[in-house]
Amino acid sequence: MKRPPVPVTDHAVIRYLERVVGIDVEALRDEIRAKVEPGVRLGACGVRSGGFNYRIIDGVVVTIVLAGHEDEPSGKPVTVKPAPGRRERGA
Repeated sequence: MKRPPVPVTDHAVIRYLERVVGIDVEALRDEIRAKVEPGVRLGACGVRSGGFNYRIIDGVVVTIVLAGHEDEPSGKPVTVKPAPGRRERGA
């Protein structure tokens, strides 16, 4: 019987990227902050930039997804509707 793969945490992957690959994770955080900060200051729950949606909960960026797609295993495109009481841009 085949053994299951060894689990690797997100924390370990981030440390690998920093320490082994040499990626500056703090510089990436700064880049993300620069993209979303104006929206966060206005109370946005999401910011669209460069074809991606930056999802924000309580002022914290929690995920980034391709605009028009949900972060689902199916990868199927979905229609993203504005939050209740908010209008779509251009509407």
